[in-house]
Amino acid sequence: MFVKTATIEQLKSLSENTIAGHIGIEFIEVGPDFVTARMPVDKRTHQPFGILHGGASVVLAETLGSIASFLTLPDSDEKHAVGLEINANHLRPVKEGFVYGTVRPIHLGKTTHIWDIRITNEQEKLVCISRLTVAIVNANR
Repeated sequence: MFVKTATIEQLKSLSENTIAGHIGIEFIEVGPDFVTARMPVDKRTHQPFGILHGGASVVLAETLGSIASFLTLPDSDEKHAVGLEINANHLRPVKEGFVYGTVRPIHLGKTTHIWDIRITNEQEKLVCISRLTVAIVNANR
């Protein structure tokens, strides 16, 4: 399903000097139709009460979905993938350690992609379910 092949190191380089790099998101696996990353739960990603900030989960979800859309586009400068809408249901708190997100496609059309992102804790319990809609636009827009 992905038309581009990417190594973990190549995905890491895309996150340098971005919010994903700033909060410590690390890509850990790329499959034929999924990408998995982890994010630390620490002072960078906590909300004031010492648990994972829902916004940090959304950053992880949108990072994964955006990268996945990028991997589905041919190697050219004609099209870009940009976030259009995201939602997230936060299911349980996490105080420390890491959370893991995996993105998989729901719909891959010519002008929109819809992604399912599941975020789990270190015990593989669901922390957040997110859905991201990505617009596929002309690069010269």
